[in-house]
Amino acid sequence: MKQKSAFIAIIGRPNVGKSSLMNNMLGQKVAIVSNKPQTTRTRIMGIYTREETQLVFIDTPGFHKPRNELDRNMNKAVGEGMADVDAAALVIEAVTAFKSDGEELPPAEAELIAEIKRRRLRPILVINKIDLLAKKEDLLKIITKYTSLLDFEAVVPLSAKTGDGVERLIGELKRFAKEAPHYFPAEDITDQPEKVMVAEMIREKMLRILDKEVPHGIAVDLERFVERDTASGELIVEVEATVICEKDSHKGIIIGKGGATLKRIGMMARKDIEEFFGIRANVKLWVKVKEDWRNRQGLIHTFGLD
Repeated sequence: MKQKSAFIAIIGRPNVGKSSLMNNMLGQKVAIVSNKPQTTRTRIMGIYTREETQLVFIDTPGFHKPRNELDRNMNKAVGEGMADVDAAALVIEAVTAFKSDGEELPPAEAELIAEIKRRRLRPILVINKIDLLAKKEDLLKIITKYTSLLDFEAVVPLSAKTGDGVERLIGELKRFAKEAPHYFPAEDITDQPEKVMVAEMIREKMLRILDKEVPHGIAVDLERFVERDTASGELIVEVEATVICEKDSHKGIIIGKGGATLKRIGMMARKDIEEFFGIRANVKLWVKVKEDWRNRQGLIHTFGLD
């Protein structure tokens, strides 16, 4: 049986469910998710291998109007994620509504469609969150609007949350696979180093717990990540990380009264780390202030976000 492979870029606005969709297709969580926009900050590869076919998904940050250097780096990652791929899956929300034929698309989606045309990519339209649709006829309006602007090779309505329609999408994406060797071992599901995944698990908990603008000004610097045997011979992973924020007031919010919030973040992250690695974990967190770090390329590089 000859091997086939395809690289698929997953693109779209922030918070449309790109990472949730990739996790669902892989059957395992490799990208953090939250209900806050701009959760994904860098390109993440997800690797799907079934028999002779390997699909390499490139999950990109949500494309948005940049407000700082980190945002500009995130938008750059979107463009890089669209380079040298076999297809692009443009993910939109089913809750998008158009009141008239003349109503414009969200600006970020219009730019992405223009970029798909410029790069002459083979596009698929993925309409996520169909479980939130009140009226099915609204779906037809959305399909009509987008297909009038770009000749999509397929349109797949689905729900990354419930899994409805995901298998159909995988079937459509497999059509782009061409005869080529598999670029990753069959057992791999991502290209992310374990240290990066652990840091992201910690950041995900902060995105879920903290409100308003605080989470967007946070980075996680993983300082220690080692496996060791305890005195009883039990294997344990030791994690020590510093949470970076931009203001002293944010530091107080992250720590919480008597350290309660930071402790809660650590406990939630520990559960994810233990589940992922299958061994006990010990997580220690500290908080430091680095003012305006999102506009400082040196720090952006240090945190692996360039």
